[in-house]
Amino acid sequence: MERTALRRRLTWQVGTVTEVRQETATARTLVLDMPDWPGHLAGQHVDVRLTAPDGYRASRSYSIASAWNGGGVELTVEQVPEGEVSPYLAEVLAVGDPLELRGPVGGWFVWKPEQPGPVQLIGGGSGVVPLMAMLRAHADAGSQAPARLLYSVRSPASVFYLNDLKEVAMSEDVAITFAYTREAPPGESRPPKRIDAELLKSVAFQPEDEPTTYVCGPTPFVEAVADLLVAAGHDPARVRTERFGPTGGPR
Repeated sequence: MERTALRRRLTWQVGTVTEVRQETATARTLVLDMPDWPGHLAGQHVDVRLTAPDGYRASRSYSIASAWNGGGVELTVEQVPEGEVSPYLAEVLAVGDPLELRGPVGGWFVWKPEQPGPVQLIGGGSGVVPLMAMLRAHADAGSQAPARLLYSVRSPASVFYLNDLKEVAMSEDVAITFAYTREAPPGESRPPKRIDAELLKSVAFQPEDEPTTYVCGPTPFVEAVADLLVAAGHDPARVRTERFGPTGGPR
């Protein structure tokens, strides 16, 4: 049984795009019907492969944005300038088109409803994607574990999942804070700047709360936030990181 599940995860499968949702000017969510999908955990990612007419192939890893509830698989893709894969996914791929996936992949950067204790999520830019899957899984499971999201983003126009986040924030068990780095909305009390120790102390769970913390984003962002957490006294073993970029992992 386990071998069969592993073989399915390692085999390329062809899914069909059933819906496309624009998230920002440069990012959109693709909803895929995957007939033989084995299911996934919140925080896992997939490999996506494109094949050109001349046979040339290119593949990239993308975090899964949806919780697994037996439905489709959602990927949110932000276009990378001069990228090989993201421009096609973010601009060209349409409803009814096929797309090759392999996965799900990953077992460390995942959240499960049965995990004890508070959940602290910290995302930078498109690093919010797997964290959104965790928030959706949290809601689907009816989890009462306290959860907080600290979302670092350039400007209000760059926010992914705005309506979904507003809905999630209505839960008494979930708190969401935005940290704008380039342009803040009118009335925002904090000027545009990066996440710092002061902000973490005011809005994130503290070491004595013993949270499991998930940090995802570009490599410099992840390293800076992880350093701040450890310096504040958080147990490094409870800080899980996922990074992307030239030497990083999934987007």
